[in-house]
Amino acid sequence: MTPQQFTDVRRHGFARVAVCVPRVRVADPAANAELHLEQLRLAHERGAHYAVCPELGLSAYTCGDLFGDDVLRSAVRDALGQVASETAGWNMLVSVGGPLAVDGALFNCAFSLYRGQLLAVTPKSYLPTYREFYEARWFSPAAATRRRDVELLGARVPFGSDIVLEARHLEGFRVHTEICEDLWVPVPPSSLAALGGATVLANLSASNVTVAKSEYRRSLVTGSSARNLAVQLYSAAGYGESTSDLAWDGEGLIAERGVLLGATERFSLTGDTVVADVDLRALAQDRSRQTSFSDNARAFDPQLRSVEFGEARDSRAAAVFAELRRSVDPHPFVPADPARRDERCREVFSIQATSLARRLQQLPAESRRVVVGVSGGQDSTHALLVAARAVDLLGLDRERVVAITMPGLGTTERTRDNARALAGAMGARFFELPIGEVSEDIFRIIDHPSAIEDRTFENVQAWTRKFLLFAMASRHDGIDLGTGDLSELALGWCTYGGDHMSHYGVNAGVPKTLITYVIRWSADTVFADDAELRRVLEDILATPISPELKRPGEGGEITQLSEEAVGPYELHDFFLYHFLRFGSDPVRIARMALHGFAGVYDLQAIRRWLIVFIERFFASQFKRDCLPDGPKVGSGGSLSPRGDWRMPADASPARWLEAAHSIPRADGKKLAADER
Repeated sequence: MTPQQFTDVRRHGFARVAVCVPRVRVADPAANAELHLEQLRLAHERGAHYAVCPELGLSAYTCGDLFGDDVLRSAVRDALGQVASETAGWNMLVSVGGPLAVDGALFNCAFSLYRGQLLAVTPKSYLPTYREFYEARWFSPAAATRRRDVELLGARVPFGSDIVLEARHLEGFRVHTEICEDLWVPVPPSSLAALGGATVLANLSASNVTVAKSEYRRSLVTGSSARNLAVQLYSAAGYGESTSDLAWDGEGLIAERGVLLGATERFSLTGDTVVADVDLRALAQDRSRQTSFSDNARAFDPQLRSVEFGEARDSRAAAVFAELRRSVDPHPFVPADPARRDERCREVFSIQATSLARRLQQLPAESRRVVVGVSGGQDSTHALLVAARAVDLLGLDRERVVAITMPGLGTTERTRDNARALAGAMGARFFELPIGEVSEDIFRIIDHPSAIEDRTFENVQAWTRKFLLFAMASRHDGIDLGTGDLSELALGWCTYGGDHMSHYGVNAGVPKTLITYVIRWSADTVFADDAELRRVLEDILATPISPELKRPGEGGEITQLSEEAVGPYELHDFFLYHFLRFGSDPVRIARMALHGFAGVYDLQAIRRWLIVFIERFFASQFKRDCLPDGPKVGSGGSLSPRGDWRMPADASPARWLEAAHSIPRADGKKLAADER
């Protein structure tokens, strides 16, 4: 694979779509054809595979009784021919709106063209005749005719609301068009089309603007894309429509699976076009995994007609497709917006605390105690905060939380002091149980030189700690609370039977990148009145992430840094999200990471750590096969074999590694052996 092939977004399951909102002149189709073409050319130059324009755009929506005039209708047909002629050399599907007389009735239609050929004509199904709308005065609904095709632009083309346009050159790209009110009814034609396989739902709309209508529109469009597991395009009429009675904002929207990807500039006097790359592969994954979607499709059994179109030949340079035209969040578990991030943290913390409270309630009243091994690191800190909140919710004394720090051969004074201070600030019952002597005794028993800091050196300490935690849980008649997080489980960065095990794994569904934010949020909100606790939490957050299983440096500093050993957690959380949530292949994950982490990690770093992720993920399934109970927290997924992820521990990673190794270097050379 060459670098150019790697960056080409078309190779990774994306298709480029556009919503065009041209300005218009009322009842001037010739001018409107030119104005449409201005915006369509922009969409084509930006690499769009499909562009949709507003309802009745070739005539303008506000023509009133002029819709009954043959002069206007004839001019619209000429304008349609002009659009067809001008777009004949383009590898781009186009949908424009206009009136069409058929068998003595007038229909409000969407005309879809490709390379100058008319592929389909879709009449509006539901005509609004309430408040400011009078469409039934001029138009007939789709149900008013049984005709299945029409003669137009010298060809006989399919006519109806049951048509899906299927691209031969773009896997999974199936377009259905409908018009304005069709999306606002309880059972839109687009929903039936989605059940029938349509993936891109386009709505040609007029939609005048009133106060707060934009907010409702956006919820309607994003909701449709979420409910239908689809792409939803929406193009509302803009500047130039008559303002005798109404106003127009020209809002164009692109949404995908519940997320708004892009929008035009509202109230533009010159028109606007928004372009975005939509993820057809993720959409297909969602539909295949959500089995109720196919069940619903069987229940309705929509009968649709399919029209194929498309070819790979494209006059546009490959460089047009080298940039991904969509936002890729480098931290998919952590919302970038501060308000949403705070709400996410509140929800995560509440899920964990109430889940733990429920587990404690299941125990006899005298056994409702939580034992937490506190290291002075982030994971155990967060588990202790959750434990404190859980006993608070149950009205129990904080002394029901037993905090135990177990300094070992790698523990630094900083983390030991923070563990002590944290337990004191929380009001937990505190014990300090050093494990150095016990570990040294085990080394002597198994004849392992303690000077050799290898895997045995680390595991013995981890097992010693877990043995003591279980012993203390028994001694104090409580449960041992697991502190390991989702990221560590994915990478197997835990000792089997050591920190991997517990009576309840409260952090098992929370990734490392999110735990940092939840600790900060809980310090600022749940424990905002405790200045000492907040001080300790800030220092814990500033401490390097480490299991502290190797001896400190000469200055007492931490020498074992987790991210130096396994790689940056933010990268691994990105890999995990896209692997777990969408089943994305390594090359596609790398392409999205390159875009999401632009300026932070280059392709070589992404490839290096992606290979590490694949190797460690597959090698560590045996640890995940026997996870203790713990709540699933995020929609991104969980690794519990009961709550979410199931795979054989002896599955081969060969094909995934082969794909990862195929990721090219910038200079086109193969990966050097030392980089692997």
